[in-house]
Amino acid sequence: MQKHIAVQEGSFDPAGEERLLREGNPRIGAVVTFLGLMRDINDDDKISTMTLEHYPGMTEKALDAIVEEAAERWDLEGIRVIHRVGELLPEDPIVMVMVGSRHRGEAFRACEFVIDYLKTRAPFWKKEQTAKGERWVDARHSDKDAEAKW
Repeated sequence: MQKHIAVQEGSFDPAGEERLLREGNPRIGAVVTFLGLMRDINDDDKISTMTLEHYPGMTEKALDAIVEEAAERWDLEGIRVIHRVGELLPEDPIVMVMVGSRHRGEAFRACEFVIDYLKTRAPFWKKEQTAKGERWVDARHSDKDAEAKW
């Protein structure tokens, strides 16, 4: 299985990432992509910027473990995970999980699994800038609930 994991400051091109996943692998019959974008609102507060921090080295290892677990559970041809760090603006892409498999069922389940686990198991920290000042974003109960279903 082909895999690519990146934690980066710069943006990325989802179409180009899909091409990299599919090229040279005619066994892929389905590609499922999750693309997370920065919203300009959280808990009814207007957000002007968000800063994402991570623990270099540890974050990539955590993402790799999540990808490996998905590959053990489903018959996959490839997974690409890209997560941004640094300062982001509303509408900026934050995270992309792309899964290629022979059949759509595995691709859908694996993609959902990876993003659910990423939200709770990868060491990222978010700080939002609002009109009231800066604040660190706490983990959501809904993220833990999503992880627990697996």
